[in-house]
Amino acid sequence: MRSSLQATRAASSVYAQCCSRAFLVPAWHARQPNATPAASPQAPAAPRPLGPTARGAATLAMATPTKAAASGANGAAHSAKISATERLTKLREAMARADGGRGVQAYIVPTEDPHMSEYPPDRFKRREFISSFTGSAGTAVVTADQALLWTDGRYFLQAEAELPPGWTLMRAGTGHCPEIPDWLAEVLPAGARVGIDPFCHTVDAVRALRGKLQAQGKELVPLLADGNLVDAAWGAAQPPLPLTPMRVHPAQWAGQGVGDKLESMRAKMRAAGAGALLATGLDEVAWLLNLRGSDVDYNPVFVSYALVSEEGGRLYTDPRKVREEVAAHLQEGGVEVRPYEALVGDVRALAGSGTKIAMDFARVSYAVYQAANEAAAPSSAPAAGATPSPGRRGARKRDAGGQPKGASPSPAPGAGAPSSAVVSLESPVVAAKAIKNEAELEGMREAHLRDAVAICDFLAWLEHEVAAGRTLTEVEVDEQLTGRRRKQAGFVEPSFPTIAGADSNGAVIHYRAKEETAKTVSASTLLLLDSGGQYDCGTTDITRTMHLGQPDDYQRRCYTRVLQGHIGLDRVVFPEGTPGSAVDALARLPLWSEGLNYRHGTGHGVGAALNVHEGPQSISTRYWITTPLQAGMVCSNEPGYYEDGRFGIRVENLVVVEEADTEFRFGGTSFLCFRRLTMVPIQTKMIDPALMRPEEVEWLDAYHREVWEAVSPRLSGNTRALDWLRINTRPLAEQVAARGAAPAVAVAK
Repeated sequence: MRSSLQATRAASSVYAQCCSRAFLVPAWHARQPNATPAASPQAPAAPRPLGPTARGAATLAMATPTKAAASGANGAAHSAKISATERLTKLREAMARADGGRGVQAYIVPTEDPHMSEYPPDRFKRREFISSFTGSAGTAVVTADQALLWTDGRYFLQAEAELPPGWTLMRAGTGHCPEIPDWLAEVLPAGARVGIDPFCHTVDAVRALRGKLQAQGKELVPLLADGNLVDAAWGAAQPPLPLTPMRVHPAQWAGQGVGDKLESMRAKMRAAGAGALLATGLDEVAWLLNLRGSDVDYNPVFVSYALVSEEGGRLYTDPRKVREEVAAHLQEGGVEVRPYEALVGDVRALAGSGTKIAMDFARVSYAVYQAANEAAAPSSAPAAGATPSPGRRGARKRDAGGQPKGASPSPAPGAGAPSSAVVSLESPVVAAKAIKNEAELEGMREAHLRDAVAICDFLAWLEHEVAAGRTLTEVEVDEQLTGRRRKQAGFVEPSFPTIAGADSNGAVIHYRAKEETAKTVSASTLLLLDSGGQYDCGTTDITRTMHLGQPDDYQRRCYTRVLQGHIGLDRVVFPEGTPGSAVDALARLPLWSEGLNYRHGTGHGVGAALNVHEGPQSISTRYWITTPLQAGMVCSNEPGYYEDGRFGIRVENLVVVEEADTEFRFGGTSFLCFRRLTMVPIQTKMIDPALMRPEEVEWLDAYHREVWEAVSPRLSGNTRALDWLRINTRPLAEQVAARGAAPAVAVAK
């Protein structure tokens, strides 16, 4: 799958290209220099919570290769109650009356929610609701007479199929596609006003977008008092926030207690000169507090914020979700539970008391950031109980730039915080979460072995069924695989919607089969199967591409080049401090030699019993992501090749970065390498042995020996699966000979 809430930056297009299941971040979402003025922390004043009526039940709530978007049946069902035309009409009516009747001429609807989630809960799938596009990456823009969706090459085919009449697909990343600010500048008249929900855009994004629009004579208007305009169009059909209970993540797999994690965050907070630290990402909160939830399909997270201070920690969530075991766990860690809606009020109170709050400007919403600045600004400090909380109808009127009058103006892109209330700090929670401790790594290894048992059992069944002449569907493939995962100890749910793409559907990078449109799977099928599981101990993500009959020479040639790229990346040894972009080309070189390529990233971070996409690391062509690969990080290795209307190929393993055993250490530098976690055979029928180099054949045979040794003991009671594993882990030369083909020729081509 593809990476999760990394603070990605786009280069030539509105969105950055990401891995096959990762999300995109607007091009204007560039991290600004940190502003960390020092000051002594002060105790917070009594908070004044933001009431749930301020913006409906979801005042602060969150608006997910990249596995396909987790739109889910609920979101689609709610959208279906209102026609596509009616949705746009209602949104345009809300745009006309927004901001006290001044209106906006354009409205931007991102995928992100107040937590900048890749996969939001159903209530905040606003972009999906308004556009009908279910992909996990994209941004909608609506004007009085146009509706457009920007997305990248992973989703072009999907968007073409899903967008209703009246919508225009903007193919981001292609040379002729303008970025959103440039398009708005060209289409809108001078002085036009562009509206956004400030809870769904980061500080960095607002600063950069405002700067670009102002340069073109347009205004950016954060519509705080109006709430999200899509909600007005959605009405009563909008799903509620989930109330599923949280659960404690076992200490066996967490490896570090809540108290220790909080103290390590305090050290980072103090070093930045702050007296409090705000964590806004759902996976950040879950990791920090050793909790898991089920508010979002495929992601074991819950709707929440966390605040770390010298006095303790605060969890902002619906108290009804906190059962007795979780309450005791939090109390032991020194964490207080506060209502989810109280976050903005507490931030105001802390800032008003003089406490500096550390926030990641690439992750925190502009609304929360601005609340702190307003409370700290002398000219706008409210008398006790005098000023409504943000989002209430009585909120202060805005100036021409869309900010509350009397508040400090948002600085130009690149400027620091306008007041001493906020310290810009790249999230130390994200950084710590990415580097797994030994307990987390052991959990990941265990999860992959459990997963291997399920997948090998499934593949043995699939080949048996096809050989017997049975014709299946893509949906049945998904159901059978998921059913076998459910039998494994500690299985919770899939880690993303299974991509079972037969033939031409394999070229739809984030494809998801549906009963009414599913292709058949038979002896003539080339099947791309990308799937994963959430277990109590870890998270998996694997792609295998297999032909269930006889592949043609061109398919074998393309597959072999993809596999060679996979092997090339797996074998690399690199010095510490190396970012993923520096090794990405190794996965593409064999394809490049044929004049081929793929439109997604090569690798994304993966959480430990958490989101299948996480940052900050990335293996891709996105050179502006400079986070180095570090020992303990878990990444995917997933090159691919796709031909629209014909087939798709991808080979994916998860790997962990670890220190390499090199003979020398130049300049005292440590060198790193990848260690495989995924333990499932790679189909050799798809390989053209004549293209393989000797060292590549050696790698494949060694990998298959490792798979056999690791997985076969767990299949001892499953004769069919064990036989299948034995056959498919033999040396390449033996497998080729058994098929009656020419022996492998280990010569470079």
